[in-house]
Amino acid sequence: MPSHQLHTRHERRFDSNRFVYPVLSRRSRGISIGVNLNPDKICNFDCIYCQVDRTRQSETRFVEFDALVTELGDMLDFVSSGEIYETEKFRDTPLELRRLNDMAFSGDGEPTTYKNFDELIASCAEVKRVRGLDDVKMVLITNASMFHRPHVQRGLATLDANNGEIWAKLEAGTAEYFKLVDRTPIAFQQILDNIAAAAQVRPLVIQSLFMRVAGEPPTPAELDAFCDRLNEITAAGGRLSLVQIYTVARRPAESFVAPLTDAEVDAIVALVESRTGLKSAAFYGTAGY
Repeated sequence: MPSHQLHTRHERRFDSNRFVYPVLSRRSRGISIGVNLNPDKICNFDCIYCQVDRTRQSETRFVEFDALVTELGDMLDFVSSGEIYETEKFRDTPLELRRLNDMAFSGDGEPTTYKNFDELIASCAEVKRVRGLDDVKMVLITNASMFHRPHVQRGLATLDANNGEIWAKLEAGTAEYFKLVDRTPIAFQQILDNIAAAAQVRPLVIQSLFMRVAGEPPTPAELDAFCDRLNEITAAGGRLSLVQIYTVARRPAESFVAPLTDAEVDAIVALVESRTGLKSAAFYGTAGY
C-alpha cells in the first residue's frame, strides 16, 4: 500500500487529551486509537531507531487511570461516529482507510511496565464492550520483556477474551545484534523465552524492524539467525500468525540509522517465508522520514 502522508503524523496529543490519541496506522490500514501508558517517556529498552522524542520532558508524568478511561470512551465515540473525519488533521483520510481498526497500547515506552497493567486492560475492554464494539481489536505493541510477570499474564488473558492481538517485537537473531539495536540490559534469551511461552497460549504477531546501521543493512548471517529463532519458537509449539517486516518511517533516535529500500524489505519478507513457512508482510519506509 502506498505510504500516505498522515502515516507520519503520530502526535501523542489530540486536542486536550493526555493519554489517548488517534493515528492513521499503516500496519492497521485504518484508524488506530493509541493508548499511552508511558507518558513519562521511560522505557526499559533504548532502541537506536526509537521515534519518541526523549529530549523534551512530557507535561504529564503519570497515568491517571480514570482520566485515561474517560478519554478512551470519548475517542471511541468520536471515531466510530465518523466525526473525526471532519477535523483538519483527518479530513484527507482516504475512504478505504476510514475505519476504526483497533485501540493500541503502545505510546512512549513499554506498556507492560505499567504497574496496574492488568486492571487497566480490563477497564479498557469494558469501555469497548459497553459500546458494542466487539469487532474493534485491542492491540498490545510490546517488546515482550515483561510477559513472565503474573499481572502482565493476567492482562494478556483479558486481551485474549476481548478480540486482543499481541504484537511482540523481535528483530534480531543473535544476542550481539540485539544489544546493538535494542540497547537494554535484559537478556536476549529472556525475550525469546517470553515470546515462545506466550505464543504457546495464543497466536502472536511478530513485529520486526530492520534498518541500515552506519550505512549497513543486517547481514545475511544475522537474517538467517533471525529465521532460526522464529523456527525455534514454532518448534516449541508457539503459534505465529504473522511476521511484520518493516523499516524506519520517521526520524530515529540515532543519526546513523536509516531505512532499508523497498526491495530490501521485500527480500527479507521472501527469506522469512521461504525459511520458516510463516506468513509475512512488508511495510516500507517514508522518504525523509
